[in-house]
Amino acid sequence: MLQLILGGARSGKSRLAEQVARESGLSVVYVATAQALDDEMQQRIEHHQQQRPTEWKLCEEPIFLAEKLLQLDQENQLILVDCLTLWLTNLLLHDDTELQQQQTAKLFDVLPKLKSTIILVSNETGLGVVPMGEISRRFVDGAGRLHQVLGQLAHKVVFCVAGFPMILKDEK
Repeated sequence: MLQLILGGARSGKSRLAEQVARESGLSVVYVATAQALDDEMQQRIEHHQQQRPTEWKLCEEPIFLAEKLLQLDQENQLILVDCLTLWLTNLLLHDDTELQQQQTAKLFDVLPKLKSTIILVSNETGLGVVPMGEISRRFVDGAGRLHQVLGQLAHKVVFCVAGFPMILKDEK
């Protein structure tokens, strides 16, 4: 089962993903993609850490997500990835310009093959104005393309607004 949870900043998407993971009854591996490159991000990371149950396993992977998922994969387990837009940012800011295409293609290839239940959390960025800067436009375009493909691969897609989940797709 692959679930994609989308929403804006502070929409409740991470809280929903964590609730679904807790209620699953499965052992949970939390894959964090954030990097603490400044004090504010470090505080956000610490806040998320305090929210999570202590029995969950934590893995940090800012770049090679598909490889990490393959490494962690096993039956009767849930892997929660938070968040794909931070992962995409890490790829965009990397020196290797081909890395984003390579890593997203690997993720698309790997996800349907996994035995674990997967929850992917990501920020919906396409609801606002078109950004002025080139890297911002590349980010919004990349996130939009990523979400479209993942939405097709996912069995369930949920969009969070103001803490309320709206189910966009549910293939049971």
